[in-house]
Amino acid sequence: MKNLWLFLVRYNAFFWFILFFVASLLLVVQNNRYQRSSFINSSNVVVGSFYDKLNSWKSYLALEETNKNLALENSQLRQQLQNYILTDTLDSVRIVDSIEMNRYHFTMAEVVNNSIHQKSNFITINKGSLAGIQKGLGVITSNGVVGIVLNVSQHFSTIQSLLHPDTRISVTLDTTNVFGSLVWGNTSNPQFAIVKDIPNHVKVQKGQKVYTSGFSLFPKGIEIGAVEETGISSGGSFLDVKIKLRTNFSNLNHVYVVKDLLEDEKNQLEAVTEDNDG
Repeated sequence: MKNLWLFLVRYNAFFWFILFFVASLLLVVQNNRYQRSSFINSSNVVVGSFYDKLNSWKSYLALEETNKNLALENSQLRQQLQNYILTDTLDSVRIVDSIEMNRYHFTMAEVVNNSIHQKSNFITINKGSLAGIQKGLGVITSNGVVGIVLNVSQHFSTIQSLLHPDTRISVTLDTTNVFGSLVWGNTSNPQFAIVKDIPNHVKVQKGQKVYTSGFSLFPKGIEIGAVEETGISSGGSFLDVKIKLRTNFSNLNHVYVVKDLLEDEKNQLEAVTEDNDG
């Protein structure tokens, strides 16, 4: 305390100067219209700049929440888009009943673990049985197919990635009625996969788009990738086609788990049909 008092005594002239200077400025601003306007305008610029910087930092810190909200919105929009895909075609517009319109449900989830360089790759998401996730459901992103739900706990699920040798997805080539099976194959590269069982007589062009066929867990018409290399012989009457995947597996943040609300009914009917045939 003594040192503080000595400091104030020693520099009292400076502090008196500051005090009188501030007082004089206040008197000038209060009693002169021009100076008052200039002061207010300058203050607004300074305060505005401060709040602008502050809001920029707040926006940056809120990016995670913003991304979650956008992903949820994308999930809703994707469901609406699927309804439009069901009702619209290039040639005509057809009427679809309400059951088909509401066939698929999309649940947004965050990726909490991911592998892409293993022989068999898996992904973990932060949604489980409490969110309605079940084993066997398809998983997609806004850019294509991710994989199939493998195991489920209450709060988490593991996904058998598309980058797994046992994952097979029914696909179709754009502008054709040809179907094939998409597998990761032996490419050992997370950017590429193989479409198998393409008949030899089909003319496949580089750059041709590849879509889900609707015959598996995924809605029809989801773009998976584009043809990168054609004419890969697999023996017999079929060709293999190498495609470049749209999904960037090295940068997965949010995914959508797809539930086909009519899948159980379809499986039960097919099981009865197989029993009758047997």
